[in-house]
Amino acid sequence: MKIFRNYIAGIAALSLFITLNSCALRSVPSDYSDVKIESVDLSTLGNGKILIYNGASILHSMDNTARLNFWINKKPVGQIRTKEYVIIDLSNGIYEFNVLHLDMVNMRSNHSVSVNENTKVIRIEPTITSNKLTVTNVLPQNFEKYNNRANRK
Repeated sequence: MKIFRNYIAGIAALSLFITLNSCALRSVPSDYSDVKIESVDLSTLGNGKILIYNGASILHSMDNTARLNFWINKKPVGQIRTKEYVIIDLSNGIYEFNVLHLDMVNMRSNHSVSVNENTKVIRIEPTITSNKLTVTNVLPQNFEKYNNRANRK
């Protein structure tokens, strides 16, 4: 009986491990060059330099569903994880953002974004049924805890 319980406990632990890691989205390589800024604040952004960050909540962070792959005009930008950001250079115009996160199934969304000289900050976050994109032009709370995606080790 004891061997049977250990066997069942092992199967349950393995199933839980596989389930939690099945939501890990693989990164896509970026076709965009990250802009390097020593000290990021609102005064260093704008005029084409746009900070895009992952605004995922703690609920998505717990199970690896917070990883976001995104494309701009069908050109891959790459992946940003929870508490990560990327700064890219975009000229004025209207751009099509395609966002993907994995939550047992692929959750895709498309967003049209108008970029001008005043566009500074974009928040992307996974939701339970899709993804949400908002031009906020405000740095997230506790921004000092965010990491530049380029510094990922």
